[in-house]
Formats: sequence, C-alpha cells, structure tokens
Amino acid sequence: MSIAEKFQTFLSNIKIDNDEQISSRYGDITACLNKYFRDTSSPTANNLQVGSYGRWTAIRGVSDLDMIYIMPASKWENYNVGGGQAKLLSDTKDALKARYPRTDIYVDSPVVRVLYTNFHVEVQPAFEQDDGSFKFPDTRNGGSWKITKPRDEIEAMKDTNIEKNRNLRRLCKMVRAWKNKHGVAMGGLLIDTLAYNFLKSTDAYDTKSYLYYDWMSRDFFNYLANEPEKERYAALGSGQHVKVKDTFQNEASKAYDLCVNAIAASGSDTENAKWQKVFGSRFPAPEKQMAKASNRVFRETEEFIEDRFPVDIRYKLKIDCEVAQNGFQPRRLRSMLGRNFKLSAQKSLKFEVADIKVPGIYNMYWKVLNRGDEAERRDCIRGQIVEDSGRQTVSEQTNFAGDHVVECYVVKNGVVVAKDRIHVPIE
Repeated sequence: MSIAEKFQTFLSNIKIDNDEQISSRYGDITACLNKYFRDTSSPTANNLQVGSYGRWTAIRGVSDLDMIYIMPASKWENYNVGGGQAKLLSDTKDALKARYPRTDIYVDSPVVRVLYTNFHVEVQPAFEQDDGSFKFPDTRNGGSWKITKPRDEIEAMKDTNIEKNRNLRRLCKMVRAWKNKHGVAMGGLLIDTLAYNFLKSTDAYDTKSYLYYDWMSRDFFNYLANEPEKERYAALGSGQHVKVKDTFQNEASKAYDLCVNAIAASGSDTENAKWQKVFGSRFPAPEKQMAKASNRVFRETEEFIEDRFPVDIRYKLKIDCEVAQNGFQPRRLRSMLGRNFKLSAQKSLKFEVADIKVPGIYNMYWKVLNRGDEAERRDCIRGQIVEDSGRQTVSEQTNFAGDHVVECYVVKNGVVVAKDRIHVPIE
C-alpha cells in the first residue's frame, strides 16, 4: 500500500458515520421551531448548519453540532425590547421542550442546548441581516445583540479548499484526529483557521494530493509549533475572534517529531505504527502487523476508548504521578521524565489529575497498559478501560521493565471530551 493509499484509507476511516442521524435531528429541531414561530412544518427551511459540520470539516465522533435558526423578520419588534434576548432563548427552549419533553434541553446563552445520546446540538435563534450576517441574542450584562458571520467562514472554507486542490478540508480532518489522539484542547474553528492560514502561507501543496500528505502533515505541525502564543485568532472568512483555550505549540512540536520519524520509516514494517502515533488507531495498521497478531503467545487485552464512546476533545486534562519508595522523598513523574530518568523496581506510583477544565458533571476512566517483551512474556499487557473509583487517582507498582502507558479519559454526556496520557519507563 502506497503512502497515498494509506492516507486515503485513513481519511475514509475518520469520515462521519452517522450523517443520517445528524440530519434527522437537525430536521426535527427545524420543523419544531418552524411550527412555533411560523406555523409551518418544513424540516429544512430557515436553518443554517454551521460549525465544523457546516464547514464540512467534522470527523467521526463529532459531538458538538451547531445550527442557526433564522427567525422571521416580523418577530424582530417582539424581541428587540428590554429582556427580549432572554425571552427569545426561553421561547426557543420552551418550543423544543414541548415537542421533546424527555430530552434534556436548556438555555446556555447565547444558544439553546439540545442533548441527545452521543452528541448535542447548539441552537442559536438569530435574525438575518441584509449583508448575510446574523444578529443573535446575548443575555450577559443585561442583554444585547451580537453579530456572527458563519456564511463568510463557510464560503472561505469552500473557496480555499478548491483553490488548494481539496487539501484544506482534508487537513482540517486529519488535525482533528491528531487532537483527539493526543488530548489537545482546540476548538473546531481554531483548527480550521490555522489550517487555512497555513495553506494560504504556501503554494507547496497547491497541485499536490494524497501522495504528499506525509510532508504536508509534517510541515503543518512545524508551522503550528512555531506560531507565537496568542489569546485569539481572526477566523477564516469572517475575521471574528476565535479564542485559544490552551497552548498547542508544545504538542505540535511533538507531532512534528513524530511525522519526521514516520517519514524516515517510509517503506519499513514500522511506518504505519509511527503514523498511528500521530493520528491514532484510525490510521491503517500494516498488513505484516495484522498477520503477526495471529501468532501472539499473549492475550491482546488492550481496549480502545473510541470503541466505547465518540471522541471529541474540547477541554484540558493533565495527569501526573507521585513516585514513592520507602526511605526516599516522593517525586513527580513528569519532572523525572523531563530529566530523562527511568524508574527502577519497587516503587509505588499514584497517578492523579493535576489539572482539569471540564465543567459540570462527568465520568472519568483510566487505562493502564504494559508494553515490552516482559509484559508479553508474562501475558500481562492489561490495557482494560476501567471507571474511576471517585477519587480521580490510580495506584500502581513498578513491577517489570518496559515503556508502559497510563491514560485518563473524561466522558461528558456520553462523549470523551478530555484525555491525557503519561509514559512510565521502567528499567
């Protein structure tokens, strides 16, 4: 399989696989609001699909869907009054709640959130302006009308994707797979804006396609790693502010190194595995590796979080580990890793959450994976995903050599919204 075929397969593997369900939900919401505000029943008129799905850059597991419901112009005077912004959101919520009383629906200014299993829809009622922009209600600071320009963003994505030989949308999708693999808290509009800026800054890939996606990935992550730290960017097309939730430069630098290693391994048995370290398990596994699996003498017990929940990383999570041994002062594992220390036997490990930015109620899961010849010889690779006990900690011992891994996942409304991993090198 050539590198072009590998990236084609990868992009096919991350395609959205529930389009019909998503379209049905959009239609249900639209028909309900049309009935309430217009006394019609069309499931398609007066809505605009926006966000990643509307820009055609979403991937499998997308959980955060956005739509604008275009209000009748005749209703403007009804809501352009004191408290009108809150009333518009409340009326939108009440209309949907009356139709779907068992669905969790609530106002989260400036949208109404409709929570379905595995994804939610953010509905923004808005009034269309003559220039194609929209006025939407914001209830903060006493209430006001704000402007959004999603059509400009959609058009910029469409036009530049054509200009760049259809590479822009594909790059956006691959970057989403990377951020989900590595737990990078980046919003979809930020990813699309950065990919847009990168391809606008170079003509190196204007006539290239899948055969050069290894180089394009490498060059994009190098571009990302060298971006100055900012609080916000100007969104593609609209120029509106896009907030940076957390720095991404360090993770991008690591991704660049992984791409360099994968390119250096071109044609070898390890090439695909190295690309999987960049983009995750949706990148195709090598045929030789799959054949080798049938000859294993150990049980393949590792589980993968994407097989249990959709993954759509949106929040920051950072785990660390307290390393303790009788007679010695406890130390932090990340600090030790920064000095290239490896752990010896007979140490106690307490993995814990060091930083988390996920709001509201959520569930937490852990995975402890043993790797290396000794783990395989002992038939003890583990890797099962288990729910947190409620203390946000996991305790382990350094029993045998290998480059082991501990991962933590945060699941909110049936979707993995944050994750982190830490390596545990034992001599």
